[in-house]
Amino acid sequence: MQIVKIFMLMLSFTLLTWADNNISKAEQAKLDKASKVKPMSKTKFWVTRDSGEEYEMNLLGKNFIVVSLREKGADGLIYAVDKDGLVWWAENISSGAMGNETPSSIYPLLFKRKSHMSKQNPSSSGRNNMNLSLWFTYRGHAIHLGNPNKASHGCVHVGRRGAQALFDWANTETKIVITRERYLPFVREDLAEVGYRASDAPQRIQQYLKANPLVEPVVEQADNNQSNIHVDVSKKDLF
Repeated sequence: MQIVKIFMLMLSFTLLTWADNNISKAEQAKLDKASKVKPMSKTKFWVTRDSGEEYEMNLLGKNFIVVSLREKGADGLIYAVDKDGLVWWAENISSGAMGNETPSSIYPLLFKRKSHMSKQNPSSSGRNNMNLSLWFTYRGHAIHLGNPNKASHGCVHVGRRGAQALFDWANTETKIVITRERYLPFVREDLAEVGYRASDAPQRIQQYLKANPLVEPVVEQADNNQSNIHVDVSKKDLF
């Protein structure tokens, strides 16, 4: 039985590799630049396949990671979302440079590797440059420890604290959502709930909050027909 499983895994890898190798570089680059996943809520996404097929995917009930790429019109952030739909982690990231764009889709987490050196882009220092990696394509794309302020060859770079937290938490049941759209507007309340504050949140979250300040609700007092602005002091520094 184990031999059959190994054979099927090898066959799947061969088919995926064959498919990738039979797409021209120009065609693959065009596909990689496309926006294929649009967030509709914290857990719902509208997905467009390379074939043109479109459908809605709801990831509620699954642990998943959302990467809103470091591109114009997106957040430049990574988010960890638990099975209940609570966003419990967010951190700055970098992604593929122009010509090496990170592909967009909803992927399975294929495997994890604590220590790794890129074969396609090895480090000149001889040190591992893809540690704490979460692989989501067989073409070499992974979320891994790296410089979040330096564009990549297509991977998603995360700082040490975030890379370690994600590596420890994620497993092969975890989905990875890569989008070229904004996700932050759906999750600001969750991040406030788990303790992120406007004063000490990651830089790109702070930038968003300055451009999109939270508007406090107006609560009407029914007993005297007067409207008063309600301010929750415990949360006014949160987003």
